[in-house]
Amino acid sequence: MTDPLVLVDADGPVLTVTINRPEKRNATNAEVLCRLLDAWKLLDADDSLRVAILTGRGPTFCAGMDLAEIGRLRSGVRDNEWISRLQDEPGISLAAYLKTYRPTKPIILAAEGVARAGGTEILQGTDIRVAGESAVFGVTEVQRGLFPMAGSAVRLRRQMGYAVAAEMLLTGEDIPARRAYELGLINHVVPDGQALTKAREIADRIAANGPLAVKALVATLRETECLPEHDAFTIEERYGREVMTSKDAVEGPRAFFEKRTPNFLGV
Repeated sequence: MTDPLVLVDADGPVLTVTINRPEKRNATNAEVLCRLLDAWKLLDADDSLRVAILTGRGPTFCAGMDLAEIGRLRSGVRDNEWISRLQDEPGISLAAYLKTYRPTKPIILAAEGVARAGGTEILQGTDIRVAGESAVFGVTEVQRGLFPMAGSAVRLRRQMGYAVAAEMLLTGEDIPARRAYELGLINHVVPDGQALTKAREIADRIAANGPLAVKALVATLRETECLPEHDAFTIEERYGREVMTSKDAVEGPRAFFEKRTPNFLGV
């Protein structure tokens, strides 16, 4: 039995999702896409999970979609269960890339090496990003006469500024991790090989916080993007009141005054 092409490991409240196709530079195929979406749905469905980490096995995070797989999908071939599932549910691809499906809990990216095409597209659907110092990021579809369908033509300019996003999209060229950090596309640059360790530190810190508050903040960040301030405040108020009237909002201050770790129940 070979390992699945996406490894999913729940360690306490942290779910680590690892693209496991290092011999193909972790390029995504039908199995990877299906298993990624299954992992995101698991993150939402399991109340014991509070945060996820997305990473890649080996020296490359993700080189994007396997171009050979695109040809197979266009041909209508159904030679395995994953291809068949993708043919029957064509929305899986964009949901797996975090364009049309966004979990209610935060996702931290831990990237080493190359993140190109879909590797940078899925990055834009994560919430906090860590990269090894030798990592590079690029939306390279235009170099193959393709279009980045997983959201980069819209998201990238919102996350790093119009002019830089336009150059990345129209040339298909990479930017190094340090430049991505300066532009606000990633949060941390760490020594090579340490991205996952740093991501786990952040995940553990998030997991220790009130889960209702974390989910409400994630929802507010996403739902208020590009809204006028007045409309955004309406959404913020709704989520904020739900948190502030919860049992966790009583437990947190009580634990602080009693000098103990809070026992958040998510209610």
